[in-house]
Amino acid sequence: DGRPGFQRLVAEVGLGHVGLVLGFEVSRLARSCRDWYQLLEICALAGTLIADSDGVYDPALYNDRLLLGLKGTMSEAELHIMRARLDQGRWNKAKRGELGFNMPRGYLKRPSGEVCLDPDERVRETIRLVFDVFERRGSIHGVMRYLVEHDIALPDRARSGPARGEVVWQRPHRATIRNMLTSPIYAGAYVFGRRHGDSPDPQVRRRQAQRPSCHPEDWRVLLKDRWPAYISWERYEENQRQLIANQNKHKGVPRGGPSLLAGLLYCGRCGSRMVTCYRNNGRDLRYDCTRHQINYGAPHCQALSGGALDTLVTTLILQALRPSAIEVSLQLAEDVELERTQHHRQWALRLEQARYEVERAERQYNAVEPENRLVARTLEQRWEAALAAEAALRDEHARFVARAPAHLTPAEQAAIRDLAADVPDLWHAPTTTAAERKEIARLLLDRVEITVIDNSEHAEVVCSWIGGRQTRHRLVRSVRRTTQLSRHAELLERIRTLLDEDLHAAAIARILAAEGWTSAHGKSFTEGSVRALLTRMGHISTSPKRPSAVVERRAGESTVAEIAAHLNIPEATIYSWVYKHLLPVRRVKAAWHTLYLLHLSDVEQLLRERTKGGRLPARSAPRSDPVSSKNA
Repeated sequence: DGRPGFQRLVAEVGLGHVGLVLGFEVSRLARSCRDWYQLLEICALAGTLIADSDGVYDPALYNDRLLLGLKGTMSEAELHIMRARLDQGRWNKAKRGELGFNMPRGYLKRPSGEVCLDPDERVRETIRLVFDVFERRGSIHGVMRYLVEHDIALPDRARSGPARGEVVWQRPHRATIRNMLTSPIYAGAYVFGRRHGDSPDPQVRRRQAQRPSCHPEDWRVLLKDRWPAYISWERYEENQRQLIANQNKHKGVPRGGPSLLAGLLYCGRCGSRMVTCYRNNGRDLRYDCTRHQINYGAPHCQALSGGALDTLVTTLILQALRPSAIEVSLQLAEDVELERTQHHRQWALRLEQARYEVERAERQYNAVEPENRLVARTLEQRWEAALAAEAALRDEHARFVARAPAHLTPAEQAAIRDLAADVPDLWHAPTTTAAERKEIARLLLDRVEITVIDNSEHAEVVCSWIGGRQTRHRLVRSVRRTTQLSRHAELLERIRTLLDEDLHAAAIARILAAEGWTSAHGKSFTEGSVRALLTRMGHISTSPKRPSAVVERRAGESTVAEIAAHLNIPEATIYSWVYKHLLPVRRVKAAWHTLYLLHLSDVEQLLRERTKGGRLPARSAPRSDPVSSKNA
């Protein structure tokens, strides 16, 4: 491939158009034995001779064929020897740190070969700003958004063309920022051999060679402190750890969702990280462990509503932050002041560059002869353009200064200290974003494990704090059904006792709330929730305020709710079978409600038939002797 001349030679020989292949050293026609022996085979079949400076050979003869094959083997070996020597020489030069390559933006190579920081102060300050912003925001996307919001371009020097060597300002790009953050050159290190592959598959090896290794121990050459650095080596390693942590398999960078424990919460049963789910346009938060469902198609390991858990962790975080409130306020003030100082420094450099362009255009205009109008007009236009650009930049700087004061006022400093002194107000302040709360949580917590106890409302929470300390807590969560409550049987018994005292639903709700009983959602019982629970228990009320006596049941009868709970199937399924007349049912009518009484054996038989895929039974007529509303 890629040798059309050799392919044409082989084709002409195969067609019998060539009688003699003549060359100074014919073995150099092909450095590969595969191609060389293919040519010899075709020449032997076509009767073509091969000649070089040593003689004429007939590939059809054994001795000539042997000699030509030996020459081809030696030629191929010579190629490998030369390549090995060149590669070894390159590696030896790299080990000494003398193998040259293009330096990244922010560096300049002098004619003597010495590497130095870019002499342009604005270029150096912009490069340092990228690393400072990454240290504060912790993600490539955060750095890019910061540069775009503040209209900061990235510098580079043209490597070719008429403007070679001049500074070119470019729009921020994600790949450019990533290359800057992952390059060890900015830490003053000489690195070679970051990209290498060891896979036997050439395509896989090619992809591996294009992707640099993140671990310095895998690099073939690493020489520290070879040239001036923008950051320290320790800071470079911290940046790499942060970039690795930003991947989805780790905690990652805090995002804007309302969940506080996204990336920090792990299942206490299987140890997997729990998934954050949002419903109702982000108003409902749930944590699900989906490992068994994804890997084995089994039900979820455990799932729970996230509101109560986030509230518990928030309380623990605020308690941990109380002793360090003053330090938090001072550090916050320093960070805000440092960021504003960097903004003003960038603006000063931009204004200085614009003033230099104006003065340069003025000097060029004054240096030309006034009579040479062809040149003078062009220089005059450049001067006017530079003046207009400087004026526009000064106007933009004035708007920036008006929008952001140069220094924090005493009122701003007092507000910061007041908020920091009262950490709960700072945490719940409208200006505090969800991403900032998550970042605070990750500074204090390493991971949080939760284990739901027997699918009830109780759960055990283990918080692993930064520094190695672990704390255990009990959580009362909301559940979907009342039957999941650990004291469900006691609750029903208490309601029956109050019902025997001839109390109505509102009075029962007040007594349950006073005694500390809660519903499945962790809230106090209301009249409506008590009435719904009475209905599931089989109690019928002819008055919306006073339940009546228990309905007399015949032998083996149960309510739809009782059968659904016993068979672990939805109540809607049983109701649909009743409406389709697939089950015999006795309807008990009241003034405001109709109760359906069925036999458990009938439902079990229908369920077995549908599970086995059998035909649906014929429609059954309703059971006789329905109790009228009057008799009820």
